[in-house]
Amino acid sequence: MLHDLKISRPGLWFPTLWIYLVPFSLETNFWLETNFWIGLFFVTFPLNYLVYGLNDFNDFKADKVNDRKGNFLFGAKSSKHQLASVPKKVTLFVVPFIIYFTFISGFKILLLLVFMVVINILYNFKPFRIKERPPFEILIQIGYVFTAFFSIVLNDLQMLPWQTILYLTLFAFQAHIAGEIMDIEPDLRAGKRTTGTLIGRKNTKFLMLFLLISEIFILSFWFQDYVLSGFLVVFSLWLILDIFFIFKEKPYSVSQMKLFGIAMNFSAILSMTWVLYSGKLLQPVF
Repeated sequence: MLHDLKISRPGLWFPTLWIYLVPFSLETNFWLETNFWIGLFFVTFPLNYLVYGLNDFNDFKADKVNDRKGNFLFGAKSSKHQLASVPKKVTLFVVPFIIYFTFISGFKILLLLVFMVVINILYNFKPFRIKERPPFEILIQIGYVFTAFFSIVLNDLQMLPWQTILYLTLFAFQAHIAGEIMDIEPDLRAGKRTTGTLIGRKNTKFLMLFLLISEIFILSFWFQDYVLSGFLVVFSLWLILDIFFIFKEKPYSVSQMKLFGIAMNFSAILSMTWVLYSGKLLQPVF
């Protein structure tokens, strides 16, 4: 079971957690509702086991030569024998929740959950295997935003403004690109095509910087959220130093990647707290 937990990558649960929490307002006392906690649990282990379990099931060659794998932060380094049971376990971990959520929230949530499953199948399996069709492997990360729609339907919340949905989409793109930057070498050795392997580390960092600047603009001018945009300004300044002065084209060491992973989780906790406290992502001024 510990290996299954490792497959779900607890160190990378923060995108689904973060997006699940965005539609909530502290004024509603949502933490008193049972369905909130059931949904919160679902977007941690079960949902991420679906996402990363199917990913690992189809990525044995790349993961085998990836030194950052083999831990709870970045995921398991599994044998073929361990991976053989992943599809069955995905069904075991996810289907009971789909049945429960459909029973309490109806057909709409069933469609959302089926869509999320289908997105992961298209991403990982042939003949589609969008994960190796750059730049579509980035664009399909919009599927993460459906975690917010799931949260809205399950908890009977108001639909997010389109500005918030756009911001969350860019956030999902940026989070994925960060992983691609760290995986360029093992992906190249495994013959895996990604945007990172296609345009190179430095250009991929520039792409990530462009997304960060776009997010800062949206947060500052569309939401007047100078705290959350401040988080991203600090991140952007670090990325500029990374591109031009510190790492440039050099790969990160495993210890450096682990440090970045811990920092990302710490930032996610602080920013999630702020988003819930301020409610600014629910109140665009543009």
